[in-house]
Amino acid sequence: MKSLKTLVSLSALAVCMGAASMANAVSIAPVSSTFSASGSLTVKSPSSFQLPITCNVKFDGTVNGTGIASINTVTVSGSNNLCKLPKITGVPWTLTATTLSGSAGTGNVTNVGYTIPGSVFPASNCGPATVAVSYNNGTGVLTATPANQPLGSSCTLQSLSVTVTTSPLLQIVP
Repeated sequence: MKSLKTLVSLSALAVCMGAASMANAVSIAPVSSTFSASGSLTVKSPSSFQLPITCNVKFDGTVNGTGIASINTVTVSGSNNLCKLPKITGVPWTLTATTLSGSAGTGNVTNVGYTIPGSVFPASNCGPATVAVSYNNGTGVLTATPANQPLGSSCTLQSLSVTVTTSPLLQIVP
């Protein structure tokens, strides 16, 4: 009888925890929309001899019907010669919201990666990796938080800051 009471208690606890986690679920809105974002990123890799290189970056993507975003194209450019060499890998990258507190949210971008073939510079094979990000609903700014996130194979995403330029602005919503 004692084991039956324990089983019932554990079942009730599991149901309550499941309901609580569903209540805290967040997503990206508006669903079934497209977006663009542009800004800059700074990376260190074998190709840069572990020196930080800052490049311009542009993302284009979609938000599916369940509130998960796909970054379908990534364009890197800039005046540094290394900004012209990356081959983006793993697209689409998936952006999933995880928390919302006031107007700020957090999430993860999965499958992030790029390669730079070896020729003049040493080769780099960075990723796939998951990057933790934060998002401001008011300004539309997405940043890598914390700084200096590993991308594997001696590669580091030192910083990322992009601003969503699509209207309506993307939002992390409960």
